[in-house]
Amino acid sequence: MHRTKMHGKTILIKNIANTIQNSANCIPEEEEKGEENMAKKMTATAPVVQRSVKKLSTWQMMKQYKILLLMCLPAMIFFFIFSYIPLPGVYIAFTNFKYNLGIWHSQFVGFKNFEFLFRTGEIWKLTRNTVLYNLAFILLGNLLQIFIAILLNEIMSYGFKKITQSMMFLPHFISDVLVGLLVYNLFNADYGFINSVIRSFGGEGMNVYSNPNAWPWLLPLINLWKTTGYGSVVYFAAICGIDSEIVEAAKVDGANAFQKIRYIILPQLKGTVIILLLFAVGGILKGNFGMFYNIIGKNSVLYDTTDIIETFVYRSLMTNFNFQNASAVGLYQSIFGFAIVMLCNKIVKKIDPDYSLF
Repeated sequence: MHRTKMHGKTILIKNIANTIQNSANCIPEEEEKGEENMAKKMTATAPVVQRSVKKLSTWQMMKQYKILLLMCLPAMIFFFIFSYIPLPGVYIAFTNFKYNLGIWHSQFVGFKNFEFLFRTGEIWKLTRNTVLYNLAFILLGNLLQIFIAILLNEIMSYGFKKITQSMMFLPHFISDVLVGLLVYNLFNADYGFINSVIRSFGGEGMNVYSNPNAWPWLLPLINLWKTTGYGSVVYFAAICGIDSEIVEAAKVDGANAFQKIRYIILPQLKGTVIILLLFAVGGILKGNFGMFYNIIGKNSVLYDTTDIIETFVYRSLMTNFNFQNASAVGLYQSIFGFAIVMLCNKIVKKIDPDYSLF
């Protein structure tokens, strides 16, 4: 009797389950869609709970990032000692400096030192040479560095790639003194290597150390030889950082090497190129003193096309002992360079704010 009751209950439960399932299957599709839409609307209109973020004070931020600040401390001390403590010396540019009177007791002459530089035309020549040389260094250097970095990326042999990088990187570590010596042994009028080769073929030697027009071509070539390896490694590292999945997808779609370079590599290098150009343009009035001084030296015949701001300041201090003119040129260089950085950064910020420095 008990088994019969249990069997009856089981049949009843099964019948109820089948009835519920059949009724669920009979629900029209439109009603189901209506319920889904209603659920979506309720989700969309549900209030979003935002957590209030407490703004940290300056002291709390310093405490939170104390490790990073300690890592930056040596650099901050360096710049404070060598860049900010000497700043009061700028006052020399506005005085008729005398050793026996010192900086603060020398006669104040206002802008007469600047007036002398502009009136003689010396400042225009120095600015022209410095800017034109740096423009050549920046434009030719970056183009060649990007080109070499792309070639290195396309080389499949790992060993050959590393040997090539090492050979190109080596000139970066050669001091400017040795570079000046190498250039002199190449172009010396009497026993230089190039003149010896020319004479061995029956030609006449050339004396570039008495020809000012030769150096606007030679100095950029020497600078390219010395700096291209370092810059190409920087760009090559940026290329290696490109997502490999993008490159592989392009290969699957049938893109050849030139299409990969044009549509993937060059656009991905845009940010790196802009940042490096901004830094380079910021120092457009800062010449490579070591290279110019060790190659040109005190050869006054070449000053018209090779004299830059740094070499003029050095001669004013060490040869003529003219501290006021040297300080005036240095202050002019700093203000001009700062203005160029601000202008270039503003232009970049208007075009694409993501690539601006600040």
